[in-house]
Amino acid sequence: MNPKKQLLLIEDERNICNFIMTTLKSNDYKVSYALNAQTGLSLAASQCPDLILLDLGLPDMDGIDVIKKIRSWSNLPIIVISARTQEKEKVEALDAGADDYITKPFGTSELMARIRTALRRTASGSGSQSPQNRYTAGSLVIDYEKHIITIDGEIVHFTQIEYKILTFLSQNAGRVITYDSLISHVWGPFADSNNRILRVNMANIRRKLENNPADPHYIFTEIGIGYRMIDNENQ
Repeated sequence: MNPKKQLLLIEDERNICNFIMTTLKSNDYKVSYALNAQTGLSLAASQCPDLILLDLGLPDMDGIDVIKKIRSWSNLPIIVISARTQEKEKVEALDAGADDYITKPFGTSELMARIRTALRRTASGSGSQSPQNRYTAGSLVIDYEKHIITIDGEIVHFTQIEYKILTFLSQNAGRVITYDSLISHVWGPFADSNNRILRVNMANIRRKLENNPADPHYIFTEIGIGYRMIDNENQ
């Protein structure tokens, strides 16, 4: 029997905290909680949970600073659960090191799916290639060693830039990658943050990758924030 995953919830609203904890426990997770940032940081360091669920509007510290503090010593997955809906705030949280962002109110099915995706990514090595050095989602296969991309067994040719975009997204499958993070990875840290060239490349990628680029199956747009590639086990 696999041991239960340990989750840490940092949320100051007791009713929401109780609701989330009940949901998590009913889905066979072990859960600890904190009602403020300082307690949450202490529990994160002492318990080393498998995943953190974090509200941004905490009474003693902004959640963005909590993310930065945790990222200074750990890569454990952090999913933000917040009432903040502005794109700028979502981008700030993701750029600070959050793995995902869910806006309140949310459905329990969505929350459970996001948690499963983050835990799978951690188990396979977050942000790194899979042990088989490939990404597979449906009929799409990206072979990192051979630098070959196939769909239904047929090789599809991508430019060097397109391939670099695809590999970065696939190695972070299921995670929202902000425009700035993607631009920095592909074109370098001093690249122009104007994402027009990124949109052009993404349009070309979708034409080659998707049966219907207007209704994508592999790469989804988080409007105003970035892109998310389908988790390779979430088929």
